[in-house]
Amino acid sequence: MKLSRHTFFLILCYCSLGSCGTPTKALKEAVQPVDPSNFIQENLLQKIEKVKHKLSDGTKADCYKIVTNSQAHEHPMGPWCPNHIEDSKEKGGIWFDKGKVYDVDGHFISNIGAFYADSKWKLYNEDGSIKVTKTQEACEGAAKPNVEDIYKNHCVECQPSFYKDHITTYFIPVNPIYQSRSSKLGRDGLGLAFNGVNFDPPAPTDAILKAHTLAPLDDCGGHVNPHAGYHYHAVTGCTKEVLQKDGHAPMIGYALDGFGIFALYDQSGNKAQGLDDCGGHEDSIRGYHYHAGEPGSNQIIACLNGSKGEMKVSH
Repeated sequence: MKLSRHTFFLILCYCSLGSCGTPTKALKEAVQPVDPSNFIQENLLQKIEKVKHKLSDGTKADCYKIVTNSQAHEHPMGPWCPNHIEDSKEKGGIWFDKGKVYDVDGHFISNIGAFYADSKWKLYNEDGSIKVTKTQEACEGAAKPNVEDIYKNHCVECQPSFYKDHITTYFIPVNPIYQSRSSKLGRDGLGLAFNGVNFDPPAPTDAILKAHTLAPLDDCGGHVNPHAGYHYHAVTGCTKEVLQKDGHAPMIGYALDGFGIFALYDQSGNKAQGLDDCGGHEDSIRGYHYHAGEPGSNQIIACLNGSKGEMKVSH
């Protein structure tokens, strides 16, 4: 599907928290509205509709209401944890550390104590079977901020089927509004892919590792937690992409502020340059937009530069 090229002109600068930000000419002349046709409609629970909704700055604006159960359909979800220390990488997912991505195979699990230089790690039993959270109860006991003792030293795996009835509703501003001050990411996500799956803030790796647990992502950069269900912490090229005619990196989704999120590398393999602290920059075609971080960075984008909509999860 082609990305909309409608051009919006910002006549007045946008004032936030008492200070007025002045966008550049490129931003004023090329701000892209959200294009609902980019989403895979079959993945959504209802037709996208336009509604009025309050943004983070307190103003009401036209927003697209997008309702999903955050289940990927165009790629498999999982696997995450291998079952035995002799399992190959096809039986497990991936993990990231210091910017690098590692296959979570049986060898990685059996050597994790040496990997983290900590002898307290022991994710497997004497027969070589790996201690995996197989039930919803176990998943939730291990996914708490304070991991239950019985689930420490486990590979944490929550199944999408545990939370298939979760309903996630997004309110994304139709016309993104650039702010002079960025906002931090909260627990309510940062945006969504075109398949309706949530892009999440960085995974709490310090808390996970402190309990001697591991919560791998699948090869598509996603895993499951009790709050958001299936969601992504990394962009690995599995989801729908909207190609750009000029060879720019493909578009992969929208942030909660309505600005587009694009892959990190363009169609020639060149990495996006000149990114700000949030992971965004601007050009004369797309205006301001974001680029996803490296898969090993545990950071899709770092903050938001627009007035953000909202994400609600109902169980």
